Amino acid sequence: MKTLALLVTLLISNFIINAQEPNGVTITVTVPNITSSDGEVLFGLYDENTFMKAAPIQGEKSEIIDGVAKIVFKNVPEGVFAISCFHDKNGNNRMDFEENGMPKESYGVSNNNMSYGPPMWSDAKFEVGAEDLDLEIRM
Repeated sequence: MKTLALLVTLLISNFIINAQEPNGVTITVTVPNITSSDGEVLFGLYDENTFMKAAPIQGEKSEIIDGVAKIVFKNVPEGVFAISCFHDKNGNNRMDFEENGMPKESYGVSNNNMSYGPPMWSDAKFEVGAEDLDLEIRM
């Protein structure tokens, strides 16, 4: 009976330990050049099907402390992704635009390739493998 109880305890412990293992990598994103402490910075993690088209796969918000915003995306599977962020100065949880379509709020994307017009997937994409990543996005 003691052997059976010990075996059951070991099996339960094994399930608990395996359930706590992460399913992917961690991506830490830092924006170091925010000009105002008003509002928050909103971040989105996208794949090719959702980039600039739909809601992010994961979304995070960050306070701005001394001109820096920092977030962590957890359990990101291997694959190809892009990150975009914007400074939501007025706290309305969306990017605001001028009447001519130009953004009113600062924004940035992974790889920091900022050209005229909306961000392009080919410029912003990066590969996630088995190692955790630290990225810096400049607005």
